[in-house]
Amino acid sequence: MASLVKDFSLLSTFDIDLFKSGKHYRLYEKLGSHPLQTEYGSGAYFAVYAPAAKEVQVIGDFNNWSGDRHGLKVRWDDSGIWEGFIPDIYPGELYKYRIYSHQDDLIREKADPYARRYEMPPKSASIVWKDSYDWQFNNTVVKENALDQAISIYEVHIGSWKKNVQENRSLHYREIADQLVDYLVNMNFTHVEFLPLMEHPYYPSWGYLCTGYFAPTSRYGNPDDLRYLIDRLHQANIGVILDWVPAHFPNDEHALADFDGSCVYEHPDKSKGFHPDWNSLIFNYERPEVRSFLLSSAHFWLSEYKIDGLRVDAVASMLYLDYSREEEQWTPNKYGNNEYLAAIDFLKELNVSCYKEHPHILMIAEESTAFYGVTTPVHHKGLGFGLKWMMGWMNDALEYFQRDPIHRTYHHNDISRSLTYAFSENYVLPLSHDEVVHGKKSLLDKMSGDEWQKFANLRLLYLCMYTHPGQKLLFMGGEFGQSQEWNVDYSLDWDLLQYQPHKGLQKYVADLNRIYCAEESLYAKNYSTDGFEWIEWNDAKNCVTSFIRKGNESHLLIVLNFSTNVHQDYRIGIPDKDNYQSIISSDDQQYYGSGIKPENIILSDNIPLHNRANSVVLTLPPLGGLVLKPTSDTDA
Repeated sequence: MASLVKDFSLLSTFDIDLFKSGKHYRLYEKLGSHPLQTEYGSGAYFAVYAPAAKEVQVIGDFNNWSGDRHGLKVRWDDSGIWEGFIPDIYPGELYKYRIYSHQDDLIREKADPYARRYEMPPKSASIVWKDSYDWQFNNTVVKENALDQAISIYEVHIGSWKKNVQENRSLHYREIADQLVDYLVNMNFTHVEFLPLMEHPYYPSWGYLCTGYFAPTSRYGNPDDLRYLIDRLHQANIGVILDWVPAHFPNDEHALADFDGSCVYEHPDKSKGFHPDWNSLIFNYERPEVRSFLLSSAHFWLSEYKIDGLRVDAVASMLYLDYSREEEQWTPNKYGNNEYLAAIDFLKELNVSCYKEHPHILMIAEESTAFYGVTTPVHHKGLGFGLKWMMGWMNDALEYFQRDPIHRTYHHNDISRSLTYAFSENYVLPLSHDEVVHGKKSLLDKMSGDEWQKFANLRLLYLCMYTHPGQKLLFMGGEFGQSQEWNVDYSLDWDLLQYQPHKGLQKYVADLNRIYCAEESLYAKNYSTDGFEWIEWNDAKNCVTSFIRKGNESHLLIVLNFSTNVHQDYRIGIPDKDNYQSIISSDDQQYYGSGIKPENIILSDNIPLHNRANSVVLTLPPLGGLVLKPTSDTDA
């Protein structure tokens, strides 16, 4: 029987040149399935990269999953791309590629790597899709995302933020929009960061083992539904960051692994192509066509979904050839060291290209080592990210707050150590999902002491974070003291908000966000040594630190008491003759604190201390901290 596939191409010679040089950033416009009106009538164009294939068929409901008359044709230019136009294929049709390989006699049925939509897992067919969403917020720049602005990020897993209890399911994109947007506004967060929304077959992976790099997961709705959610967030001036995973992918039979009988996407050398920690496959960054695939995915979310930033997962695992490997399991690079040069070059290209086309965005690295220049521009020999997670601060802070206060005197450096390197990179301080799973306990349960002390410690931890140089990130549930570890199968414990300790903590985080955004001293010089000055970092005996945060035209004093003692008549040197007032105390009764607070106006004294001509005397609450602001008022 005659083939029903028509000769047709969306690919130019220039496209092929870009593709094969690893420089194509918009392959999603060319590869995959595309509903079109052509000289052959209405239908869909299909194009897939399968260089080891000897035959590629399109199969689906439209041909009873038999592709005998729907075989694509390989291009003449040795690009390895198979393509063709099939009439009478419309949006909504299910399809896969049936691939016959030159490598073996197996027949593979693969989902489309460039599909815009997939079936609901565990089903795995691709879906022909045409976008139809009409954006209501048409500004191309929602957030400038400059590093001298306040950025406070609420990290969310959509499937478990809230559940529809009656139907025992997650909320859909449009449903969550109606609740999440208002919540973020009320809590004064500036950004939301979604754990990966790209299609992934295994729900408990939280999205970090994804197979659809151009498709939002169908678990919560269709692509236009996700656009609605993003649009609603933008209308409320909330920036949207997506977790994006170019480090590895799962070996599911229907997806990228062993795509055409050859290692199309994974590196063929297992020492570079297999991840022992996650039993997953690593992309072949040495292959230009794979770099084009990944770069196109990043640009797709930034362009087509108007995303304000990407948080790149597991960067450390990409940088090192010996990551999680024994000495005999890896081979040094040409310089004899452990850096994976191809992956490093890819990350540089990623950041340069994304910032060039989208200057307002944030590119954020989850990178846990001391690799040089993660947030240094590429032209200064860095990787070119805008921000990097400050894992050292997170580890030190959580370890410190788990200690009984009577032992903190002997570990005082743990809480100040991060300031020795705080300005070496542009940091985000993360209290993320990774810290509240797999037996690590919830943030609240990590804190030492009885119930009151746990809440006091957690409030003090948050004050440390919000007054420390760097931007902020808090995982959902942390803002009200989720008691249990995060479980992806359940909603957060919103019913805890009927209890004052949790309600008070939620109010406290909202106020911290408000103050952080209002006081430029806390953010304008986050990445400059000019923005921070110690008053006293070494008062280990009293477990107290005090410092100054400085903006362009203002400053704040921060005093933190990590002991359970009330420190009466605690004096600190101040940088001026001003009087001060407290703008927030973590021990305020409205936050479930004990209510020990300073005078309304704290008068300065002409008493030298801490190498300063003037000082103030304070009453420090137990397991509490104060933020003090200069005032011209003199009425105590």
